[in-house]
Amino acid sequence: MTSPHVPPDRAADYAQRRYRFEPAALAGRTVVVAGGTGGLGPALAALLLAEGARVVLGYRANTERAEAVAAGLERHGGRRPEIAAGDITTAEGRAALLDCAGSQLYGLVVYTGDPARVAPEALDDAAISRSLAVNYSGPILLAREALGRMSRAGIAGSVVLLSTMQAVHPFPGSLAYAAPKAALIQAARILAKEHRGQGRRVNLIAPGVTMAGMAEASIARGKYDGSIEQQIIARFGYPEDVARAARLFLEPDNYLTGQILVVDGGLTL
Repeated sequence: MTSPHVPPDRAADYAQRRYRFEPAALAGRTVVVAGGTGGLGPALAALLLAEGARVVLGYRANTERAEAVAAGLERHGGRRPEIAAGDITTAEGRAALLDCAGSQLYGLVVYTGDPARVAPEALDDAAISRSLAVNYSGPILLAREALGRMSRAGIAGSVVLLSTMQAVHPFPGSLAYAAPKAALIQAARILAKEHRGQGRRVNLIAPGVTMAGMAEASIARGKYDGSIEQQIIARFGYPEDVARAARLFLEPDNYLTGQILVVDGGLTL
């Protein structure tokens, strides 16, 4: 006697060694990429647009840059993403961004963040509060609102949040940045547990030294050259590395939730 929870068609397929891999599973689905016009977001947008997804790139205030990113993606890929302004540290900004997705929101990827580069001796209440707003409370409240909208629409969607390698490994001088990003990991796992039986998933990516985004300035200063020269890592990360990780978590009906994928080439090992 088999379990009543085993789909008969799946069981029959597997008995015949037939498997279901959809090459364009996100075609026609709406994905919002908050912070999508920064260093890492355009690579994910290019990947999703090529698959036929509807992509909304969120940005805080720089409309000129957002327009340039959208035009560049259209020029090189043939399809143009939508852009939407919204400061996710405010309730109004979060609502404005998600409203652009309409009632068919399937995926949310949150690339927003601030490196919070504050000298240890200058760290104060204001610096911590700014980092918490951008790196923790804004993203997690946006994720919670997106999951609520998916729930009300009956959509089994996916949320992907961006943490950092500094949240899973101690780096001196990163207190203002790493602590909120570490809190984000625990909060995301709580959301994942709250939604796990309903098909909605929450996962995280922790990038390492990537050539676009926050690490760009550090790479330019040669801060991580020794990591390659000492063969700690084989190369710096590419935006495509993070995009592929996000795409994995966005895969419909996947079996991953509450997980963090560290994309750092082995730097934190």
